[in-house]
Amino acid sequence: MNTTALQGLKVLDLSRVLAGPWASQLLGDLGADVVKVERPGAGDDTRSWGPPWVPTAEGTPSRQAAYFQCANRNKRSIAIDMATPEGQALIRELAAQADVVLENFKVGGLKAYGLDWESLKALNPRLVYCSITGFGQEGPYAHRAGYDFLIQGMGGLMSLTGRADHEEGAGPQKVGVALVDIMTGLYATIGVLAALRHRDATGEGQHIDLALLDVQVAALANQAANYLTSGVAPKRMGNAHPNIVPYQDFPTADGDMILAIGNDGQFAKFCAVAGHPEWATDERFATNPARVAHRAVLIPLLRQATVMRSTAEWIAALEDAGVPCGPINRLNEVFADPQVLARGLKVDMPHPQFGSVPLVANPIRLSATPVQYRVAPPTLDEHGTAVLQDWLGR
Repeated sequence: MNTTALQGLKVLDLSRVLAGPWASQLLGDLGADVVKVERPGAGDDTRSWGPPWVPTAEGTPSRQAAYFQCANRNKRSIAIDMATPEGQALIRELAAQADVVLENFKVGGLKAYGLDWESLKALNPRLVYCSITGFGQEGPYAHRAGYDFLIQGMGGLMSLTGRADHEEGAGPQKVGVALVDIMTGLYATIGVLAALRHRDATGEGQHIDLALLDVQVAALANQAANYLTSGVAPKRMGNAHPNIVPYQDFPTADGDMILAIGNDGQFAKFCAVAGHPEWATDERFATNPARVAHRAVLIPLLRQATVMRSTAEWIAALEDAGVPCGPINRLNEVFADPQVLARGLKVDMPHPQFGSVPLVANPIRLSATPVQYRVAPPTLDEHGTAVLQDWLGR
């Protein structure tokens, strides 16, 4: 049997909701033993964020939200009341055995419990301690609560997302999933792995200070570079691209499709398929900079052409020509897509209460130490006795 990349690593997860649990799930997928500490009687907030509820093995609705399932596989659950001295002492014992602690409390929130970085470092100098907050450990907003939706607005993402001001339905839009939380979970995982590499080389643990706002601003990518270079704040453009044309959605005879044309050669191929080879030699459209400059002229011409065929007809013809394109799928279509099926992106994990739960697979494909789906998202305190035995010998 193949080993996992992080086999033997112990992660104590004090986080809840999404950003922290996303990081700990990823570490668990890679083989770490992740112990999730939850509030007695209630557990992680997302356990109650329903409907939809996961059905029991008999097919009746449980009181376990589907939301919780998305970020909590490959973990073991133990219920500990950290508001009590006994609970705090037990968490300190577990932290003394851990390689990593993850937490997403407000700045200073764990200090009163003796569970902050300084306190746990004194018990375990090799500990990697990752704090996830809305705004970081210092600065004028440090003590504010931070939520994904709020950060999408404050961090500029919503100023870039949505229809342009002159279009019907204009206005800022958030992304349809909690993308800042997801990205923060990924950055947290990267930071933890880097800190573990340093710890293995030096014997020293360290504190990771990760803020949702920092992550959102960092992820502005080319849009941030465009602004910092030009001094002009980008505006909402709907599905259009600020630097590439044509790179957006287009109407078809029965719906919509996406064209993602990244170079002049692909544009010429599209023009040939569309029956307008003259567009590729028109000085207004022959190069990408020219197409960006004459976007307002070109896009209506393309739309007049794309409505003449169905989405399927366009995709078949353009794929044969090597032009990047695709449909705009609903989730039922995503999970029925032949490529998604071939890559096994839906997995079903056995569950003691629900029979099985459907989950989305981890996208990381490691040839020597592949991801293993060992433990379904746990019921509250499902592994309390086993964790105390395995980590503390009780």
